[in-house]
This record gives sequence, C-alpha cells and structure tokens, in this order.
Amino acid sequence: MAALNYNHLRYFWAVAHEGHLTRAAERLAVSQSALSVQIRKLEDQLGHPLFERRGKALHLTEAGRIALDHADRIFATGTELQATLSARERARQVLRVGALATLSRNFQIGFLAPLIGRPEVEVVLRSGSLSDLLAGLEAHRLDVVLLNQAPPRDAATPWIATALAAQPVSLIGTPARIAGRRDIGALLGAEPVLLPTIEGTIRAGFDALMARLGIAPRIAAEVDDMAMMRLLARADAGLAVVPPIVVRDELAQGLLVEAAPLPGIIESFFAVTLERRFPNPLLGELLQPHAAPDEAVTR
Repeated sequence: MAALNYNHLRYFWAVAHEGHLTRAAERLAVSQSALSVQIRKLEDQLGHPLFERRGKALHLTEAGRIALDHADRIFATGTELQATLSARERARQVLRVGALATLSRNFQIGFLAPLIGRPEVEVVLRSGSLSDLLAGLEAHRLDVVLLNQAPPRDAATPWIATALAAQPVSLIGTPARIAGRRDIGALLGAEPVLLPTIEGTIRAGFDALMARLGIAPRIAAEVDDMAMMRLLARADAGLAVVPPIVVRDELAQGLLVEAAPLPGIIESFFAVTLERRFPNPLLGELLQPHAAPDEAVTR
C-alpha cells in the first residue's frame, strides 16, 4: 500500500470539519474542483468513500468518521510536536455515547467507569430523545446509545441491544415519611407518590400493580427525569417509584430509605449499537463484561 498522502488527509480533515466543500476550499485557498480531486484520491487510496452528499451538505460515512478521528489525532500530535519537541502522551481515543435524557446518571457513570479518568481516553456524552439518539447512531455520530428499553427494529435499522443490567424498582422516601413502615398497600394508601411519566416501562408496571391491589394512589408529581425525581424525593415531596440505583448516594447517606421493592417491576438497561465494519475498540471493553456475542439481544 502506498504511503499516506498527508496533504490529501489535511484537505479531507478541513472538509469534514466544515461540512461544506465551498467553505473548506475558501479556507484552504484552493478551488473546489481541486479539493474534490484530492479527496477522491484519498478515498481511492483508503478503499472507502468518506463522504455522502445529502442535498448541498456533505456527511461522513462510517469510514469517514474513523478517518476523521485518526486525522484529529494526527494533526493534534503534529501541533504538540512543534510546541514541545516531544510526544510522550499516548494517542487519545474517543468514545461517543448517547443516553436517554431521563436515564439514571448513576447508571451511566457506572457503565462508563472503566474509561473515566484514563488519560488516553476522551468520552463524549450526549443526552437526547430516543429518535435523536438513534438517528445519531445511524449517522455514525454516536458509537453507542444507552436506553432503558430495547428499541423497535426493522430491516433498515438492525439495532443490536445488549442487556446490561436489570434493576428492581422500589418505593423510596425520607426516613420521616417512611417511618419504619414496609407495607406497600398502607404506604400508598396514605402517602403521595412521585411517578415516572406514562411513556416509560416503570409506569406501566406500577399502574398494573395498583390495579391488581385495588389502590388509587395520590400522585404528587409525574416526572420524566430521574435526576428531578431524586431531588423531589430528597425534598420530601412524596414517595418515589424508582430503581434504588437512581438514589444510591442518598440511600448510603441515610437521606432516603427504601421501604420495599415493588413486586414484578424492574427497569432494564441496554447498550444499543449497530453492526460496524470498524467497531470502536473502547466499546468492546465496556460491553464484554456484560454479554458474550451470542448473548446480545438483537431487536
């Protein structure tokens, strides 16, 4: 294989960051046609298309995203070399993680713990809606998406959902509100509750449990954000229906206590990916402890 032409790589790097051929050509003081020729030569050498055109905009392919990660590191290293005349630091690796905006922060930190603090690793964490996150995964802007339910799958989007954990859901409140009581029926009959919104799996399970027990709970708040649920529980606004991991620190400090698990209600956590020709090696480190390849749930 011929040696990589770094002029071609720099042209690609500029276009990738600009997202537009005209702006990149102006920045580099070359013609658009010359810039296009240089990028085609790089694509021919690498054996993969690096961009796809959508309207007037250029979008990176999967190979293009990988090439950009390497180009970022290459040119950053060159800058460091010029400044310090040494390159003692290891090349940085980047993992782009998307997480449902309502997902437990404690769970996210626990999942990413093996990478956090490693000097050669940068974790980019973005939150958003289910549709935005899956679109980012499909467009190669994210390496993995963390959800509390496996997404629907069709032939065009064969998501791979790896089950990471299943947490029981409990009734949790301040020590004063729980007051040593453990009977779910008595607590829910007497105290206001903080509930997830109806879109989630926890709420569906809770509503079904209340129907079986013949209880009409007094709802203090419906919350779609686990961080807000934690704050409301700490403020003693009511009994929270949450997995204990959401309020792990408060339970450890005695600010909140767990009255009792709610029977039959669990929250499952999934890492959602797409099959890649060039998988991010950091992702393998995170997923390997949770599931062997044949244990991944393809949904």
